[in-house]
Amino acid sequence: MPNHIHPTADVSPKASIGDGTRIWHHCQVQEEVSIGKNCILGKGVYVDTGVVIGDNVKIQNYVSVYHGVTIEDGVFVGPHVCFTNDMFPRAVNPDGSLKTAGDWVPVKTHIHKGAALGANSTIVCGVSVGAWAMVGAGSVVTKNIPEHGLAWGNPAGLRGFVCACGGRLQSRTRTGGIVHTLCETCRREVSLPLEDWERVE
Repeated sequence: MPNHIHPTADVSPKASIGDGTRIWHHCQVQEEVSIGKNCILGKGVYVDTGVVIGDNVKIQNYVSVYHGVTIEDGVFVGPHVCFTNDMFPRAVNPDGSLKTAGDWVPVKTHIHKGAALGANSTIVCGVSVGAWAMVGAGSVVTKNIPEHGLAWGNPAGLRGFVCACGGRLQSRTRTGGIVHTLCETCRREVSLPLEDWERVE
């Protein structure tokens, strides 16, 4: 299936867009961006130079994805989510001169397969959000979230774990350093490292 780019979108000819991907009203996609197959970019999404986005990713309205971000397959990014890429942002150098691309180094961020980022959350650069993790709406993520982790707050804390279906995981048994959990929604069994479980606040 061919991709669809709305006439109001501004997509660089140097960006790679996969088959079946739909890019909607007033999006801006910069050069050297790679977007996979069957993605949806809602109204007003901005994708910065060099960003990598996998297949089957949904990015809702007015999300800003800045240079240094990698988003793997099947990720959901809620409306107004903002990624950052500079730990010490300044418009100017100490001498007052305007900063240029050579005056700072972007800090990378990685969102793993199947993760979901709630509306209005902010992802501070340098973090990893694990596969199938879920971030609550309005959260500020300042540290890594493990696979299947459920996190919310400012700063976001690990509150529990969720299944790939989104249901809460409940602890069942332990074998050595592994906690065996059961989804209360779909009854799927998921095994998690004990060290991750011990981080729950």
